[in-house]
Amino acid sequence: MKKFFITKYVLILLCLIISTLTFAQAPIQKPIPILTLGTFHFDFPNMDKIQYEKDNMIDVLEPKFQAEIDKLVNALSEFSPTIIVIERPTKMQAQIDSLYKLYQEDKYILQRGEYEQIGFRLAKKLELNRIYCVDEWGKHYNNIKELLKNESSKDFIQFENSFYNHPDSIKEYYPKSVFQTQGIIPELILLNNPENIKRSLGNYLIGHFKYEANNHDFIGTDFETGRWFNRNLRIFRNIQRIKTNSNDRILVIFGSGHMNILNFLFECSPEYCLHNVCNYLKIQN
Repeated sequence: MKKFFITKYVLILLCLIISTLTFAQAPIQKPIPILTLGTFHFDFPNMDKIQYEKDNMIDVLEPKFQAEIDKLVNALSEFSPTIIVIERPTKMQAQIDSLYKLYQEDKYILQRGEYEQIGFRLAKKLELNRIYCVDEWGKHYNNIKELLKNESSKDFIQFENSFYNHPDSIKEYYPKSVFQTQGIIPELILLNNPENIKRSLGNYLIGHFKYEANNHDFIGTDFETGRWFNRNLRIFRNIQRIKTNSNDRILVIFGSGHMNILNFLFECSPEYCLHNVCNYLKIQN
């Protein structure tokens, strides 16, 4: 019996040693350099909280803005990304693949969206074969799904009104746009300022976040959990799903609001090394 236990412990010890050696020899990939470019939406779809009147928009197809976008693309190319991800739903990947292929063959004229104006141009300049769609909607809790089902219900109308009309409106922070007076690049510098990004997250922690249908419930908090926090976690997970190697460098082109979570996730993750995009936006006219 004693001999049996000694043999058993020897075998266990050998297994532990082999496992340790195997783990120690496993290659550990260095953190992947990543650059995030927070943008305004060049085509002004007005689907966000901030709405633009027509007189306050710009047409990025005008020659002066096209020249500015060329400068921006040249500056971003210095980061040498091997992977570019854009704010398009994953289900649009085949469509984006098709449009990008046509653009590579000079058979497609770029539309106004920043994912084409910046993403397509830069990818073609760097001779990349693909641009990755990683956008997702967040998933709501069942109580929020039920609330959103009936838009004519009293509960929904009250909930919807609280989104735009609440006592915290004065606390919201949105830096004043400068694209009309100063141009696209100064606007991007403003939007990617770390302090502005940090303060923008505060907009999701007041107002609608604090909405309660009944005393001490969490309707507003549950809604924002799915609409914003879960959505960005899913976007981050989609980026993780992209197969990479030790030589890859990733550029993320997304609406600037997303950077208040995405940048934090990239900074915390052991898989990525976040670079400061403002170093690439200091472009001389």
